[in-house]
Amino acid sequence: MTFTALPEHIDIYGHVNNAVWVRWMEDVATAHWNLIAPPEHRDAYAWFVTRHEIDYRGNIREGESCEATTEIGKAPSGARFERRTSFRGPDGKVLVSAVTSWAMIDRQTGRIMRVPREVAAQFLAEGA
Repeated sequence: MTFTALPEHIDIYGHVNNAVWVRWMEDVATAHWNLIAPPEHRDAYAWFVTRHEIDYRGNIREGESCEATTEIGKAPSGARFERRTSFRGPDGKVLVSAVTSWAMIDRQTGRIMRVPREVAAQFLAEGA
């Protein structure tokens, strides 16, 4: 996904505020889920963040854009799934990278649950 810094994204230092990067991480993760997961999984399950680990290596200013990519490199552990997200500037350099732990809940009960194998399989590379 491509994100462009708008006036409301800019902090007192003249670049994208850290909270905006976190929101963009959620936007990318949600778009990935909605693209890959079938409707019955989207209806049955929801995700919430349990932890972010973020490295800020650069930034963008108003009107500038960056490209976000996301991947899930390994199988879930119980209810948790680890997702990596990177934002690259126009020059291809990583501006922000993050590892986010997401936990799954059953929408009907509202309870945390183990990530079903068939849900995880859709997002994992062969052999992961």
